[in-house]
Amino acid sequence: MVAAVRARRPEVDVRLASVELVPPDVETALGAVPADRQVVVVPLLLSPGYHDRVDIPAAVDAARPDAVRARVLGPDPLLAVALADRLAEAGWRPGDAVVLAAAGSSDPGAVASVHDQAALLAAELGERVSMGFGSAAEPDVAAAVAAARGAGAGRVAVAPYLLAPGHFAARLQEAGADLVAAPLGAHYAVVDLVLRRFDEHA
Repeated sequence: MVAAVRARRPEVDVRLASVELVPPDVETALGAVPADRQVVVVPLLLSPGYHDRVDIPAAVDAARPDAVRARVLGPDPLLAVALADRLAEAGWRPGDAVVLAAAGSSDPGAVASVHDQAALLAAELGERVSMGFGSAAEPDVAAAVAAARGAGAGRVAVAPYLLAPGHFAARLQEAGADLVAAPLGAHYAVVDLVLRRFDEHA
């Protein structure tokens, strides 16, 4: 994704940082930027939550309090475009039931934002979209798939509301769906959205 953003906007110095686990962390990455340069921090997060409210602001305040923080990516119609494309690539057909599978959160705002994204995806597909969560919220993905099948769906497709492969994405293969789309990745609409968030503050 970072490579795609750089290719689209080569005049912008695009740097990657992680909130946890993978270096460099946000504070270190910000500290490496010359003090006379403007910085816009674009969270590669699909929903608001603890990282957006606490972790990233704390790192920004510690390293570059002058930096501007952009909004998280979702919900947004551009993500619905990317989700629909990933479903089509996986073999989704009109009439197939769709479950939007999110990682899950105990934050009510994050859960509400997934509901909003499901509505945007439903509008993009012209089909009803239900939701499932990996943790911390109900229903879980397997239960959402089973409910869709119990409602008479011929086939059930899972649309991962995830940016990248990983543990949760791999677990979706065990949810009982007929097909599971790929994570969003560096889809052109996601790259468009990252740059839009940057441009709102640049």
